[in-house]
Amino acid sequence: MKLIVNGEALDSAAATLAALLAELDYEGDWLATAVNSDVVHKANRAEFRLSDGDRIEILSPMQGG
Repeated sequence: MKLIVNGEALDSAAATLAALLAELDYEGDWLATAVNSDVVHKANRAEFRLSDGDRIEILSPMQGG
């Protein structure tokens, strides 16, 4: 399926948000995720089904100032 991940087009076979994160080697409890501008909490990623054309944002906190 075709997805937009952090503004970049991507073809993926991942059916869920958790599977997409694993496919892209994103790990850690510190990640924030949103699909189509709606926040998806870590506890819901495994059952959150992706659809063709979804826009996914994967964010991580940065240190500094």
